Amino acid sequence: MSLADKLQDKKVLVTGITGFVGEALLHRMIGDLPGTTVVAIIRPKGSMTGAHRMAQLLKKDIFKPFYGEGTPYADAEALTAARIEVVEGDLSDVPPLPTDLDIVVHCAGDVSFDPPIHEAFTTNVLGTKSLLERINESRQGTDRSIHYVHISTAYTAGRRRGAIPEASVDHTADWRVEAEAGMAMKSRIEEQSRSAPMLAKFRKEAEKLHRRAGHLTAAVDTERRRTEWVAKRLVETGTERARSLGWTDCYTFTKALGERVVEEFASIFPTSIVRPAIIESAVQSPHPGWIEGFKMAEPLILAYGRGELPEFPASPDSVLEIIPVDHVVGAICAVMATEPELNKPEYYQIGSGARNPLTFEQMYAGIRAYFSDHPFDLGERGAVRLPVWKFPGGDSVEAMLRYGERAHKLADAVITRVPRGERTRKYARELDVQKRRIDFLRRYMDLYAEYAQAEMNFVDDNVLALHNSLEGDDREKFACDITVVDWQHYLQKVHCPSVTESMRRLDVVRKKRNKGLAETAGVLKKVEPNADAQIIAAFDMDGTLLSSNVIETYLWMRLPELDGPQRVAEFGQMLRRLPKLISAERKDRGAFLRAIYRRYAGADLEELNRIVDEVLSEHVLERLSGAAVRRIREHRAAGHKTILITGAVRPLTRPLEPLFDEIVAAELAVDDRGRCTGYLSGPPLVGESRAAWIKHRARKGDIDLSKSFAYADSHSDLPMLSVVGNPVAVSPDVSLFRAARAGRWQIVDWKTPSTSSRLELPGVNA
Repeated sequence: MSLADKLQDKKVLVTGITGFVGEALLHRMIGDLPGTTVVAIIRPKGSMTGAHRMAQLLKKDIFKPFYGEGTPYADAEALTAARIEVVEGDLSDVPPLPTDLDIVVHCAGDVSFDPPIHEAFTTNVLGTKSLLERINESRQGTDRSIHYVHISTAYTAGRRRGAIPEASVDHTADWRVEAEAGMAMKSRIEEQSRSAPMLAKFRKEAEKLHRRAGHLTAAVDTERRRTEWVAKRLVETGTERARSLGWTDCYTFTKALGERVVEEFASIFPTSIVRPAIIESAVQSPHPGWIEGFKMAEPLILAYGRGELPEFPASPDSVLEIIPVDHVVGAICAVMATEPELNKPEYYQIGSGARNPLTFEQMYAGIRAYFSDHPFDLGERGAVRLPVWKFPGGDSVEAMLRYGERAHKLADAVITRVPRGERTRKYARELDVQKRRIDFLRRYMDLYAEYAQAEMNFVDDNVLALHNSLEGDDREKFACDITVVDWQHYLQKVHCPSVTESMRRLDVVRKKRNKGLAETAGVLKKVEPNADAQIIAAFDMDGTLLSSNVIETYLWMRLPELDGPQRVAEFGQMLRRLPKLISAERKDRGAFLRAIYRRYAGADLEELNRIVDEVLSEHVLERLSGAAVRRIREHRAAGHKTILITGAVRPLTRPLEPLFDEIVAAELAVDDRGRCTGYLSGPPLVGESRAAWIKHRARKGDIDLSKSFAYADSHSDLPMLSVVGNPVAVSPDVSLFRAARAGRWQIVDWKTPSTSSRLELPGVNA
């Protein structure tokens, strides 16, 4: 009999049907097992019901030949109604199941190699237990036999070497004890992260970066660091517990414990356990190269093709256990039709190493040959230069990676302290690219080193017997004989073209986007006016509109008021205090400004205004960026309200009054004689204070912040930039540059005129 005959009128429950293997299995069952009914557990999502999600799944290209003109089904909805029964729910809360099931294929599971420990146990162990209990409930009061097919992984064998039999894995780990401990880790690590020493550590790290922006900005980053630490610790805990018991990672550990759960139910259900190795793209069905998402090999293949994978910690003669997804699905279908005896679970290992081994050297040769003929094009730099792997061994690769990590850390510490500029930002961008590459290498070296150096040989005699038992056309439809695969043809003509196609399309889109960004970098973004609310454009001054800083502008205003000896003394004192002032500015911008403005004590405010009007005005305007002036005028022409928000003292902003509708500056407090006290009349607007002022003005004045603009150059202005819909980083420092790139903000470089020397002091040098 054919498999279609054997499975005629069978009702088959499939979990994980929206996943890679589940989707391929659904395709095969609809196309080649016309007499079966599929029952799918699908979780509702938002307003979409499970049935709606199933219909959406069937609208994918691979399912379109099954409905429409020339088929029995008019559309995806009709196909769903005829062949598929949807049960809404998921493994975290398995719903009651139909009472007329014949077969259950459990494909769902957490398939990442480094899941948080509690999530791995929730899905791979406790979710499996809940499903089995629901299956048992569905047959209560009947003598119905339900064949349970469990999709596991060949790597449940752990860190063994040599031949791995198709049998129960020999280990003594108690799944109940391990599950209880694993689930408890979430609360334990959460509690640890909230201890005073840990919170202090996170806070100090955040304040080191965000102190100038403000306490709330640092607080947000503190919580981000805490939650990231929790997530990382949950992953590390799972990995270390797995390795302490002899498994490669938490994925294989929990899948092995899941098998133990299944084996306990083998006295209730006829049970088959299917263990695929590394599942990759299809050889034939649904079509050559079909794959959903990136699996194990794809990130490495793409990184190599881009010249970003200089080495790999594998032995050239080690075997890579790859299996095409259609071979896996073919074997699952054959297993579905092969019901074992109670209490005698059958095991099926689907790998390639036993009868058609692919070594790492052969894989490298095939991938290199493909990219040599079809290289990635990086634009002006031409084709990518492919790395030459010499397979120096895992220790050498690890040493190379550690050196790269140390070198990057040192370079990054330097780049964040050097003066800002276009060249500095260029180096920062290159360092960020290098950091992403190093992080990628670290992640995948840690994940895959164990697999790359494994010396396991998965026996697949039962799978071969399945294939040999197939009759007629079934040997082609449900083929699971790996010896028919030509690995070099598969790599160069099927797999690599498929996995690189989407990246090549993305490269085209990225180039167009980058070209568009370059063309519009200096152009005011168009926004639709809001009839009910105003749009503002808020500008910082020092470093944004003109090349100046607070110390420099203080000297501009203060020295002309002093005689010769007083000028020399004041200049000398400022020079001696410069290191402390720079250090203070990095810690607290407000305290830094107060320290500078304290030196105005005794100055006549009206005299400062006169000095600005008669002496400094021309000098300030000479320092003003022409691009900045054009942008301000463009905003005013568009009907936007222009606002200058600066920590500079009010007198210094007098030359800029014609450009702005409103100016918010530091106000020097004076005594009853009009002389400065050395204090401000209110706190300076810096960091989060600027953001708070803008939000208050928006509430008070019907301002649409989502369409408004803000311009600044410093990381301390990150809060102000973050509250508007159109933030613009102007010649930013490295920290703001990185935040702007992460947020896809506009970045402009407004050049200031070089008509006067930075050493020239107006009204003094003359």
